[in-house]
Amino acid sequence: MSGAPATVAEPGGGAAVPRHVAIIMDGNGRWAKAKHLPRVAGHRQGAEAVRKTLKAAVEIGIEVLTLYAFSSENWRRPAAEIDDLMGLLRHYVRNELEELHAQGVRLQLIGNWRAFRPDIVGMLEGAVERTAGNSGLTLVVALNYGARAELAAAARKLSAAGSEITEESIGRALETATLPELDLLIRTSGEVRLSNFLLWQAAYAELLFVDTLWPDFDGEALRAACDAFAARTRRFGGL
Repeated sequence: MSGAPATVAEPGGGAAVPRHVAIIMDGNGRWAKAKHLPRVAGHRQGAEAVRKTLKAAVEIGIEVLTLYAFSSENWRRPAAEIDDLMGLLRHYVRNELEELHAQGVRLQLIGNWRAFRPDIVGMLEGAVERTAGNSGLTLVVALNYGARAELAAAARKLSAAGSEITEESIGRALETATLPELDLLIRTSGEVRLSNFLLWQAAYAELLFVDTLWPDFDGEALRAACDAFAARTRRFGGL
């Protein structure tokens, strides 16, 4: 990844805005179960949470928002649920693309998303191309993504090129190489683990685990997370 670390927040300062925020969007199924609804209802409400969170990220001034939308391990879920998720992905791209473009949002993808069905791949490629010239917030969507697979791919790339293996060369070989360093990683639903998400990139990120289920997450919750980030002192191993 490129660029210097983000602004260092002084204790209680409340002014520093993280350049790059990533979110593990967890809790859709539990949200639906608590309301005696099918799991797909939780995923649909989760898509609405994405809309609210993205709008707030633009207003806050976050440069990059990375969302863990579908992990490489999610293929283990029931086929019917995967079909629902793919249908929701189609719906989101089809119905939200022009709004994203109007807001100046630039879409990027990480993960092995080309393993999806051809029609979805075509839609995703079209969305990336449509927003490529935008200069506002960069929305990075992790699809069929696993951090271990990303690191293994980077190692293979460097080995094939005969490159020296260093921290810097590995960073340049990752899918996030062109993005600012990750500043803040949020996980919703009360779970306290990274679930194979941005393992290398999270080395010096601030981690925030919140009890809110993803469908209930919104702009106010994102602002609270950014306030918590601003109240922390980031020393990057120094004093």
